[in-house]
Amino acid sequence: KGGGTIPHALIACFGGDTVKATLEFAKMYPKVDCISLIDFDNDCPQTALRVADAFRDAGLRLAGVRPDTSETMVDASLSRDDSVMGQEKPTGVNPLLVQNIRRLLDRNGHDQVKIIPSGGFNIDKITHFEQQHVPVDIYAVGSSLLKGNQDFTADIVMVDGEPCSKKGRWYRQNPKLELC
Repeated sequence: KGGGTIPHALIACFGGDTVKATLEFAKMYPKVDCISLIDFDNDCPQTALRVADAFRDAGLRLAGVRPDTSETMVDASLSRDDSVMGQEKPTGVNPLLVQNIRRLLDRNGHDQVKIIPSGGFNIDKITHFEQQHVPVDIYAVGSSLLKGNQDFTADIVMVDGEPCSKKGRWYRQNPKLELC
């Protein structure tokens, strides 16, 4: 059975409010396992906790959370973390980020919520995570299944003419595009 998660575009449609977007998705599609994308504000552990708490308060089941931090960004939680990255690069979805998400969810009674990281996962990155026993439930591999160089993103960066995008993304003028 195939599956997926809510997109960044849905969060943008709710003014960047991940909790509200995820709750509304769950209410609209109650038979679908709800997996929340948690990197819109670039603070994955705190966003995961806010979503999980809101689901518990609403009597709903949150199946999982998906960190998808850009390879060019460091999650805000890691800049607050006193731990040392060691040989790990701090950008993107990395072992320490996933461990921090799991620890915060577990500490707050959300140990049933699965972690499904995405963002550049291929056989090498999965092997690296597995060798370190990172608490991952499912790997989202997306573009690693494509052959060739077709990988691209088409992010929502404005809603109703106002900036609204995942941290690290913004509107860029393109003279090749025309308004329809």
